[in-house]
Amino acid sequence: MAGLNLRFTDEEIDALRERAAAEGRSMQAFAHDAVVAAVNEHARLFDEAAEHVLKASAELNRRLA
Repeated sequence: MAGLNLRFTDEEIDALRERAAAEGRSMQAFAHDAVVAAVNEHARLFDEAAEHVLKASAELNRRLA
């Protein structure tokens, strides 16, 4: 499995430590899940936008075909 080193400010690492502890999780597990969630959300938003554009331009695309 690949790894990744990240750098945080003291304030950021303190906030990460507090949030992870509040959820009873390690900082590594918390950070991993946060990154995966952000990637998945970005992909979901992209897919929604693409679907919207396809629907909005469907009639024009039909006429141009």
